[in-house]
Amino acid sequence: MNPETQQQPHSKSSPAPGQWLGYARAQGKKGIRNKVLVIYTVECASFVAKEIVKRTDHQEVEVVGFQGCTDNEYAVRMLIALMRHPNVGAVLAVGLGCEYIQPQWLAEKAAAEGKPAEWFFIQDAGGTQKSIEKGLAAVKSLEKQLENTPRVPMGVADLVIGAECGGSDYTSGLAGNVLVGRFYDWLVDQGGTAIFEEIVEAIGLRDHLLARGADEAAREALANTYDKALDYCKAVRQYSVSPGNFAGGLSTIEEKSMGAFIKSGSRPIQGVLKVGATPPHPGLWLLDTTPDPHWMNFGITNPNDNEGLMALIASGSHLTFLVTGRGSVVGSAVAPVIKITGNSDTYRHMSDDMDVDAGVMLRGACTQEDATARLVQLVAAVAGGQLTKAEEQGHKEYYIPYKYQEKDVVKPRKCDA
Repeated sequence: MNPETQQQPHSKSSPAPGQWLGYARAQGKKGIRNKVLVIYTVECASFVAKEIVKRTDHQEVEVVGFQGCTDNEYAVRMLIALMRHPNVGAVLAVGLGCEYIQPQWLAEKAAAEGKPAEWFFIQDAGGTQKSIEKGLAAVKSLEKQLENTPRVPMGVADLVIGAECGGSDYTSGLAGNVLVGRFYDWLVDQGGTAIFEEIVEAIGLRDHLLARGADEAAREALANTYDKALDYCKAVRQYSVSPGNFAGGLSTIEEKSMGAFIKSGSRPIQGVLKVGATPPHPGLWLLDTTPDPHWMNFGITNPNDNEGLMALIASGSHLTFLVTGRGSVVGSAVAPVIKITGNSDTYRHMSDDMDVDAGVMLRGACTQEDATARLVQLVAAVAGGQLTKAEEQGHKEYYIPYKYQEKDVVKPRKCDA
């Protein structure tokens, strides 16, 4: 769907300079998109759910889901968080009929948030084709209800923005992540909220991480999160560095960590979030995505860029940055992804997929201040409805894994006997 054809309900409010019109939600939040989210509750229902979205052929109708039949509190928490996301206006939950996660329960959760919601079981609907027809009718009804979504002014102080990196090369730490870090400093100073993750890409930087803690409680949470991540890397016998990173000029996990950590900028880190938890107040936050210690030997997560993006989005990010030196083509469901590269050759070679060339700073063609100002303008445009490269091409990847993680803050590790 082109920006011209997006739903534009009547509004008495007009945005002031530096603002745009967002979508008002019943719980007081503001979204930058107005999506109908189709959720499948088990892999057996995925074909029907995806076919509903495919046949709808609407930019703002998207699908996410969980593959497993059995219970996983982490996955359920993520699905609920995605339904509650301010970019989501309505929900259709589709189940087979014999799985653990119940679509009716999800729809009731969405309705409690003031969002139109419907659900059904494929077994009750009569199979594939009847379920697709039922789903298409439900989506049409939900879209009709979203036409009346109030529009309200938004500004940068309303934004929550997440960031991670993937496919890193030597330019990621010299330009791509540097640009995000400078933007994060600006965003926090403007009263906005920034979230960064990938604690396994801070290995070797414990002292630097703790020095950024806003207070003693934040430093304690950061220490426990770092120590848990290090234990996790040892347990799975793998650190977050890959052959592609080596080919791109990185030599060690410490070198990659320094480049990855700089995307957090320089402002104090307010504390640590668990996946599905939203920041309690503005500022800079670290998102912990590694499993908790007593679950490390079962259901070890399969980390990938889209898992990280979905974790950031489940914690309330209106949009996300993906920094990649070697290039990436992914987008995400629920929230737009702005892809940034510090490698100008990658930007030219993958111009259909990359949104920002931070390599201009390395070439001396643009100052860091000017590059940051350009990114500020792009973020405002995307928040106001402009499509990212991933959105233009229909990239809406997602990944919700089996994982085990407590809801609350990171607990201190028990001392070895």
